[in-house]
Amino acid sequence: MKTGLHQHTSLRQDLRINPRLYQAMDLLYMPLLDLQQHLKQELLGNPFLELLEPEEETEAPAPEQKVEEKEKSGDDEPDWEAILLDDRTEHGVPSGTLGGTQEYVEPVSVESKDLIDHLRDQTRMLDLSPRQQLLCEEFLGNVGEDGYLQASLEEIVKGANQLLEEHAAESELDLSVTPYTLADAEAMLAIIQQLDPPGIGARNLRECLLLQMESQKRTDTLVYRLVKEAFDDLIAHRWSDLGKRFGLAPDEVQRAADELARLDPKPGLQHSAANDAYIIPDLIVDKIDDKYHVFLNDGGLPRLRISRTYQDIARDKKKYDTESKEFINQRLNSAHWMIQAIEQRRQTMLKVMNFIVDRQRDFFEKGIEYLKPLTLREVADVISMHESTVSRVTNEKYVQTPRGLLPLKFFFSSGLTTTTGEDASARSIKAQIQKMVDDENPKDPLTDQQIVQMFEQRGVKIARRTVAKYRDQLGILPARMRKRL
Repeated sequence: MKTGLHQHTSLRQDLRINPRLYQAMDLLYMPLLDLQQHLKQELLGNPFLELLEPEEETEAPAPEQKVEEKEKSGDDEPDWEAILLDDRTEHGVPSGTLGGTQEYVEPVSVESKDLIDHLRDQTRMLDLSPRQQLLCEEFLGNVGEDGYLQASLEEIVKGANQLLEEHAAESELDLSVTPYTLADAEAMLAIIQQLDPPGIGARNLRECLLLQMESQKRTDTLVYRLVKEAFDDLIAHRWSDLGKRFGLAPDEVQRAADELARLDPKPGLQHSAANDAYIIPDLIVDKIDDKYHVFLNDGGLPRLRISRTYQDIARDKKKYDTESKEFINQRLNSAHWMIQAIEQRRQTMLKVMNFIVDRQRDFFEKGIEYLKPLTLREVADVISMHESTVSRVTNEKYVQTPRGLLPLKFFFSSGLTTTTGEDASARSIKAQIQKMVDDENPKDPLTDQQIVQMFEQRGVKIARRTVAKYRDQLGILPARMRKRL
């Protein structure tokens, strides 16, 4: 076998994606707010792009006549004095408009206190020693967003003792170096659990419910006894067993258990620090004269155009050298491409949404039960685009419809076969299951098999395990636990 270096020629085809195509795909992927920020950055980085103000879309006739006269004169030299002294009146904007424009400040939500801040404000009003304050801070640091204690008392004691040693060495406060004990932790936990909201600092759901009922002075009620003495049977809905144990009728036990619905299983969420989420729809579907129309909600999107000043400079090829020429051509081409890419994005989104509206007209007319199954491939085949392109168009996009504000992904779901040969959307099936359960007899709730049989009567083939899966996703309990006595 002979080794060595050899040269040879060959022909082959490669698919390479240029940077502009990558950028075009990113533009499709961007929601409206992200696209606004991206275009603002492009305006700052490319001098050949300028913002087209709404007032400039309809220009006055007199300036146009001046421009035509200038072009006829054959003078290609830019009037730099006119450009520098331009007060934009030639674009139909009154003199002084820009200088007198008030700066717009977008309103933002004021930061509110979270759960820990709410608890800390209450502990500061308590008469606690420095040693107790240190242990209290350790407890507050282990309270989760839902209000439950996230660590055991042993772990809290261990962490507090470490802090105690550090503070005793560094702080000038008169802190005792005696380590914390479980008794200290239990005493502090009792203090924490007396704070607002009721149920805070609980270690499990049972303790949370008991704390709330204790704060309401309901320790002498049947439901308090049920939670305290037979919580496992209570959450399993064993009404007959509980009735025998407490000498009551099963329906009395069930009515007592219904009072638990008035309590909050996650009291800490009342003071959640979750940020407000603002959704601006990218598309709007409106019904006009019995026909659905699709509009792009891009009124707040910057309108771009090629700067006329830089266009004039680019035409005068004698005024710049080779290096400047390369820069100007690059920026000018980039500006043209950006404007075309934005328009292509608009057209693609309209194509996708128009097809969705045509396919899902029954949903818009009658509701979710009439939602048809739809896949990305079906849309891609109809609008003659790749499936990945449709995926980017629908990702994180929202549409305002007569049925509410919906993500575009809402309209895509798998389907089940019917006896008529048509398909039924999975979301439609879930909506029908929810309606069946809402309309059932509480004393004789529908089993999963009975729901399967009801679908068979409607011509829908569905397995019992599929019904059980959809029921769990909807948060519906099994028939045994929904039964009312």
